[in-house]
Amino acid sequence: MSSLSGDWREQVDDVDAAIIDGYQSGIPVEERPFRRIGRELEIDEDEAVERVSRLHDAGIIRRFGAVLNPPVIGSSTLAAVSAPEDRFEEIAAIINEYRQVNHNYARDHEWNMWFVVTAGSRAKRDEILAEIEERTGCSVLNLPMLTDYYIDLEFPVVNDDRFARESLETATDSSATRITESAAGDLRAFDADLLLAIQNGFPISKTPYREIARALEADVERVLEGIERLLENGCIKRVGCVINHIVTGFDANCMVVWDVPDGRLDEWGERVGGLASVTLCYHRPRRPDQEWPYNLFTMIHGRDADAVDAKIDELATEYLPVDHDRLYSTETLKQTGARYEELVE
Repeated sequence: MSSLSGDWREQVDDVDAAIIDGYQSGIPVEERPFRRIGRELEIDEDEAVERVSRLHDAGIIRRFGAVLNPPVIGSSTLAAVSAPEDRFEEIAAIINEYRQVNHNYARDHEWNMWFVVTAGSRAKRDEILAEIEERTGCSVLNLPMLTDYYIDLEFPVVNDDRFARESLETATDSSATRITESAAGDLRAFDADLLLAIQNGFPISKTPYREIARALEADVERVLEGIERLLENGCIKRVGCVINHIVTGFDANCMVVWDVPDGRLDEWGERVGGLASVTLCYHRPRRPDQEWPYNLFTMIHGRDADAVDAKIDELATEYLPVDHDRLYSTETLKQTGARYEELVE
């Protein structure tokens, strides 16, 4: 819950804004990270800690620490079912029972329930999908990510932008990155323990890494080395302040799916993923036997639904002149972080 009232932007000053927009990544991996942050912001270490703690308490910063990467650590997929209206709540309850399901949304579409399954292995992931299919009697649309063009919810929010990155003109790196459906599987024991210790965030203190080390009964140097190693192998995407986009007003967004010619998928995926306004862009498989012809997914996050729609219109006209469908989220059925106990055993 947020403790803010009215326009949250009126309740933060320039230093707060610099923290919110400037430290969504890049928190130093060193024993006293707030000492360096304070120097960079021209405040002392104590004040840097206090400000991050206050922004966290206000709900603007959802979590301080590492952003983990479930598709690298485990085996992940986006799935959907077409739930009959009279059984919708029953089917949602069955799907939400699984700890490996960490997101579940109702969407305005024939495939009206969309959820993410992340398990410790592809075999376990697919076993869960088969169980859901059997228990609900609904065909499951299984859409694992095959190529990442751009996925990052790091963008400035202390502004009046109608959609993410509206005030930015810099293109993003959207090089095609192939995604395996296999879990990492080869994590050393200490790295697995470290992931479990940090999955809910770091302590907000002068010495967060030392507190993590104390909990693991390890030297702080070993923790710092482990964080760096997990960043290098992709298990950690970034270390920073994870912003609550709902609290900051970015609650108008739509998943758009496109039927892109296979021969142009990388070309168009990289081009669209590089646009400043696109927050997510990735390739998932078609499922023609289930009447699912789409292979490219994009998302634009915004504060203004009309502005988001206008951007989607622009994509369809200037960048992706192909059949597409817009799947608006109508209800959050479940939203938790992936539970990494299930992924590193």
